[in-house]
Amino acid sequence: MAVVQRAGAAPLWWLGLIAAGAGLVPEGLTGRRIGVLVGALLFLLAAGAVPLVRRGRAAALAEDAERAARADVLQARSVTVRTWRRGHAWWLALAFAAALGSAFALPAAGGMLLAGWGTGLWLRARGTGRAEEAREALLWTAVDALGRGAGAPLGARTTRLWTTGTGAGDAAPGGGKRH
Repeated sequence: MAVVQRAGAAPLWWLGLIAAGAGLVPEGLTGRRIGVLVGALLFLLAAGAVPLVRRGRAAALAEDAERAARADVLQARSVTVRTWRRGHAWWLALAFAAALGSAFALPAAGGMLLAGWGTGLWLRARGTGRAEEAREALLWTAVDALGRGAGAPLGARTTRLWTTGTGAGDAAPGGGKRH
């Protein structure tokens, strides 16, 4: 579950950083200073709000998680990341274009919002990792719930989670690479 959260965090962070940097070029309607201040506020709001979204659903699903059977298919971390990013490439491109376009009104603000969104997803994955470490079990979402168009590990298509030991698969608690 944390792998999908981290899969979205990195591209949003980097695209937001690039859009914020490029957004400093135009003076904008409000000026650079106002744009950067509003962008900083949006960054903090997004980074604080994203980890709280669906927090209760995540806790309920984690509480009812069942041990994965031998017949259950667990997808590799690299495949999950690649699938998520390919499935959401258009959304990432549209968000980047919107962040660049918003620079003509509020310089850097849209890019900083994207970066805050990415930071919030990373913080959510870290929170999931702490829960996994406390339970000494990794949380897994069904592969079909993450298919094209679904993409949200806590979305409506996710009805339950599975657990495995922390040594299973190639992901560490929190969705990072196992070393």
